Amino acid sequence: MDKLAIIGGRELYGELAISGAKNSALKVMVAALLTADTLTLENVPDLADVRQLIQLLTHLGVEVEREGSTLSLTTGDISSTEAPYDIVRKMRASFNVLGPILAREGKARVSLPGGCAIGARPVDLHLKALEAMGAQIELDEGYVIATTPSGLRGAEITFPFVSVGATEHSMMAAALAVGETVLMNAAKEPEIIDLAECLIAMGARIEGAGTETIRIKGVASLHGATHQVVADRIEMGSYAMAVGAAGGELLLKNGRRALLGEADVILEQAGLTLSDEEGGLRVTKWGRPTVGTNVETAPFPGFPTDLQAQYMALMSLADGTSVICEKIFENRFMHVPELMRLGADIHIDGQCATVKGKKVLKGAPVMATDLRASMSLIVAGLAAEGQTMVSRLYHLDRGFERLDEKLQSVGALVERVKDEE
Repeated sequence: MDKLAIIGGRELYGELAISGAKNSALKVMVAALLTADTLTLENVPDLADVRQLIQLLTHLGVEVEREGSTLSLTTGDISSTEAPYDIVRKMRASFNVLGPILAREGKARVSLPGGCAIGARPVDLHLKALEAMGAQIELDEGYVIATTPSGLRGAEITFPFVSVGATEHSMMAAALAVGETVLMNAAKEPEIIDLAECLIAMGARIEGAGTETIRIKGVASLHGATHQVVADRIEMGSYAMAVGAAGGELLLKNGRRALLGEADVILEQAGLTLSDEEGGLRVTKWGRPTVGTNVETAPFPGFPTDLQAQYMALMSLADGTSVICEKIFENRFMHVPELMRLGADIHIDGQCATVKGKKVLKGAPVMATDLRASMSLIVAGLAAEGQTMVSRLYHLDRGFERLDEKLQSVGALVERVKDEE
C-alpha cells in the first residue's frame, strides 16, 4: 500500500504530457476480439485497469505484446468464450467483451460486474441492445449466458437514457451484425468517436459517432489496423484544476479544449485561462481569484461526472459559494468528508453539494475512496498549507499514469511513500 505525501503551496510551471484516455483504451483493446488480424494501439497508458484487461484478453486467447505505450493484440482464435468472475469483478469495462465474443463466436458466458462504489450502474441497457440484435440472454448464478442461433442482425435501438458503455458495446457488436443498426439517444463522448474511428480503420461502416444517432452497417469481417488512442480529457481537466488550485502555468501536451466540452467555459468562469496552441492546451492561473461557479454534471458535452470531485476541491478555495449537483451517478460525494478534513466547508443536500470557499486549506491525512475522489484530494493538497498524506493510492493507479512523476516535473512537492501500517 502506497501513500502520496504532498507539501502544498507551490505553483506549477512547465510542460506535462497527457496520456491516452483510459476509458477509450479499454474499449479499443476489446475491439481486438472482433478480428483475427493484429490490432496495434498507440498511446496506451500503463495503468492497473489496462493490465487487468490484458489479463482477461489473454485468458480469452488474445496474444498481447507491449512496447512502451504501444500494444499489439492478435486474436487468431478465441480460445475461451467465458469471462470469469474473478477477472470481470475487478473492472466494469471488461464486461464489454460480451458483445464482441458473441458477434464472432455466436455464444458467450460473461460474469456480471462486481459491486461499484459509485452506484449500481446496471448493465440492463447492454443486454437489451444485444437482445434487440437477436441475442438470447439468460442469467445464471451471476453470469450472462448469450447465444445467437441465427447470428446478430441489425436493429433500431433507442436508449432510454444516455449510456457511454451501452453505446460502445452496441457499436462493437453491430459492426459484425447482418444489416444496419441504428443507435438513437447515443452517447456523444470523445471516447465514442475514438472507438468508432478505430473500428472504421478495421473496416467497419459507421456514421454519426459523436451525435445522438449512430448508424452501423454490419460487415462480414474486420481486419487489422493501427490506431492512436485519444488524449485523456479527465486527466487533462484534473491537471487544469490543479493549476487552478495551486496557481501557475502548464502546457498540457496532446490536450485540446474541444475534449473538455462545456467544462472549458466553466473553468474560465472560475478564473482559469485556457488556450489551444501547437502541441497542447495551455492553462494559466496568475493573480486572479478563483470564483465560485455552479456546476451540474451531464453527459458530454456537459460537465463530466468524472471531474466533479476535482472541481469540488477547486471550489473549496474559491471566493464565494458554489453549488455542485451530481446528476449522473448516485453516491458520488464520498470524497466530501475527506475534503472537509482539509478544512473545506461543504454541505450535502441530496444530489447537490453547497461549497463555501475558504482562503486556506490545511494539510491532513486523508483517504481516497475511489479513482476520481483520490485526484480531488491531490488537487486540494497541492494548495493546502503543510503536508497532506493521501492513502489508498491503488484507486489513483487505476486511472492516472505516473502522476507523482508528472507533478514532480512541474514543481510540485510530492512523493510516493510506503504505508507502514
